Amino acid sequence: MIKVALVGKPNVGKSTLFNRIINKKKSIVDDQPGVTRDRIYAPANWLNRHFIVIDTGGLTNKKVSFQQNIERQVKFAIDEANIIVFLVSCKEGINTEDYYVTKVLKKYKSKQVILVVNKSENDNGQNIKQYYSLGFGKPHFISSEHGIGVGDLLDQIIKATASDISSNNNEGFAFSIVGRTNVGKSTLVNTILREDRVLVSPIAHTTRDSIDVDFNYNSKPYTIIDTAGIRRKGKITDNIEKYAVMRTEQAIDRSNLVLFMIDGSEEFNEQDEVIGGLAYKANIPTIICVNKWDKVQKNERTMVEMTKLIRQRFKYLSWAPIIFISAQENKRVHTIFETIDEIRKQLTLNVSTSLLNDVIAKAQISNPPPAFKGGRANLSYATQVKSQIPTFVVFGNDPKHIHISYARYIENQIRESFGITMVPITVYFKDKNARTRGARKDR
Repeated sequence: MIKVALVGKPNVGKSTLFNRIINKKKSIVDDQPGVTRDRIYAPANWLNRHFIVIDTGGLTNKKVSFQQNIERQVKFAIDEANIIVFLVSCKEGINTEDYYVTKVLKKYKSKQVILVVNKSENDNGQNIKQYYSLGFGKPHFISSEHGIGVGDLLDQIIKATASDISSNNNEGFAFSIVGRTNVGKSTLVNTILREDRVLVSPIAHTTRDSIDVDFNYNSKPYTIIDTAGIRRKGKITDNIEKYAVMRTEQAIDRSNLVLFMIDGSEEFNEQDEVIGGLAYKANIPTIICVNKWDKVQKNERTMVEMTKLIRQRFKYLSWAPIIFISAQENKRVHTIFETIDEIRKQLTLNVSTSLLNDVIAKAQISNPPPAFKGGRANLSYATQVKSQIPTFVVFGNDPKHIHISYARYIENQIRESFGITMVPITVYFKDKNARTRGARKDR
């Protein structure tokens, strides 16, 4: 897959152009320079041609926070890109920072560089000579905010890569990594990928965007989504952090699984429970991943006691498997993928209607439904229906007679009988005389 990297000094509109090209608001856009820190990837399509566009942090010769790490990320993007789009700002004109970016790009003699002058909606073309002084030929004038000239730029990109651009149908199992700030999410991403893919810093809230990365593990395709650490709403003090929270919630929505990370070396707090609640609300498989296990003083009972504590604090995730890792030391990280493999088996489990009905019948014999709301439930038959997670419809008389505790009992009987222990399941109770859309009476 052809990759196009957007490179330039801070605040020239790289993220705005990135969002314009992919037709989504994925990168955070703010007037404050230095918002983008990691390199961010997204698929793009123009004239039925597919490619990957990479947003990068701003390169500068000034001493600013994270600049060394940002520059390393930019150079990673340049290394893997086929085309470099070098953005400068028409409003600011050329300055020493642009010449610094030029110096960096000149080291990559094999890379094709397209010079783009952004924020040029009011330009009359009188100062075009200053752009030629950068040494990358004729500039393209655009306004990424207003969409002016972006189509022509994409035409040029397609023309430059016409013989190489191809479609990529290798869709991977997507899982997002969520947790409060500084629990080691980005360190885990880098450990899994065996490269410094995202910034890692002891300063909390370093990651601000949700970062998607496609990769293979044991010949299986995956997409890993690193998210910004979520703070309590009362602690969110600026727009950038609000955007980061929104991106995290969106990342969970497009994931097949949530990897909920907690810091095993510290006491759990209220915010851990809030974030766990987001995973529960999404109603998708979740792995509780206890990180920094290497920093915990342990004996033969430590893991058992920690597991018991987690089950007490996160009762709503009672089905979620618990694993213990050290992302920094690369210890037990493989258990993440072993657990994912088992979860995927349970997600695709097909239960025959006859066996399911046997379970429901035996459950009622062993523990008859209690009287509730002026009547008693009588469950007649059940079937499995297609859904993202195992979903069952149980038919009987009026569902209002089923107490929540008995509904939970039926759910547990289904789980135990068919070994559905690691994923959430849904059990609907329906009136057998009512039409149920989507329910299949035969398997």
